[in-house]
Amino acid sequence: MGEAGRILVWQEIGELIRRGTVRSSPGVEAGQVQPASLDLTVGKRAWRVRTGFLSGKERVAARLEELSLFELDLSRGAVLERGHPYILEVREKLSLPAGLKARCNPRSSTGRLDIFVRVLADRCPRFDEVPEGYKGPLYLEVVPRSFSVRLWEGLSLNQVRFFTGEPRLTDQELRERASQDPLALDGRGRPLGPEELDVEEGLILRVSLEADPGGPPVVGYRARRFSGLVDLAGRGAHRKEDFWEAIPPPPGGRMILEPEVFYILASLEKVRVPPDLAAEMLPFDVGLGELRTNYAGFFDNGFGPARAVLEVRAHDAPFLVEHGQALFKMQYFRTATIPEHLYGDPALGSHYQEQGLALSRHFTQ
Repeated sequence: MGEAGRILVWQEIGELIRRGTVRSSPGVEAGQVQPASLDLTVGKRAWRVRTGFLSGKERVAARLEELSLFELDLSRGAVLERGHPYILEVREKLSLPAGLKARCNPRSSTGRLDIFVRVLADRCPRFDEVPEGYKGPLYLEVVPRSFSVRLWEGLSLNQVRFFTGEPRLTDQELRERASQDPLALDGRGRPLGPEELDVEEGLILRVSLEADPGGPPVVGYRARRFSGLVDLAGRGAHRKEDFWEAIPPPPGGRMILEPEVFYILASLEKVRVPPDLAAEMLPFDVGLGELRTNYAGFFDNGFGPARAVLEVRAHDAPFLVEHGQALFKMQYFRTATIPEHLYGDPALGSHYQEQGLALSRHFTQ
């Protein structure tokens, strides 16, 4: 572990904007600021490229000159076709001071649509990470995996958080915290004590393949292979039946995931993020490598208690999952202080507070 650090929160992100550490044309809107993250917005230009890439020692613009096939104008809306890679400019630019770093995640709605998104920065050797002292533009690599989508300038596909040092809680700190303040509840809403939690470089949680009592007989959704176009500006604009196949409770609590098919499932436990912490959902390494259990996964302060929605894809071979199987983990992070607005505050437009098994907001529920 490095030096103890903190993730910046709502009021501190606002100060970054006022100082010009984050700047945008036509300006950063108040609604982009979340309890411990900032929604990034796509700019006017996008490029269909031959392949994804890291900028390496080059600027992203230089790579685009070599690898771009054609340019798209997002101000009028443009279709990003399933299975093809695109590079999008981001409106927001960063000017990070020494000691302040940034990390990005897809937004929840982006992950639930199976849109692969990661951030590129000039001359940076890793995706989704922006080093201290970086000054310059950001770009998104975007690959729609299950559905072709219509995208518009100004929409948000991902978010960025700003942090100092190493803000992640150790396993010992997680257990100590869970003894004072519950981080997870069982399916009946009973807080789980530290002796009941599985902790290994984060809080390991399990998948549910049983329907909720009194709810619809559904444990998940499978993306249809040949469906229509999803307009990312449309909230509740699409019938879920046209894009998703509901999965009933499987016999014996076991089901086989088909290779390269996208599934939406839910956690068995309800997760909770206290007001002074944030969290990130990560894949659980089962030592196999043919299973991807998460694309999005940042949880702002105040989330829950609610089930975590899992975005699951098996690679290369079919994969058997069982009710209660460990399938993902949560890492928790210190924040600099308690944000003035917590997740679920109506002023923030939080979409997934107290969620159960839920598709993205683009579909009828």
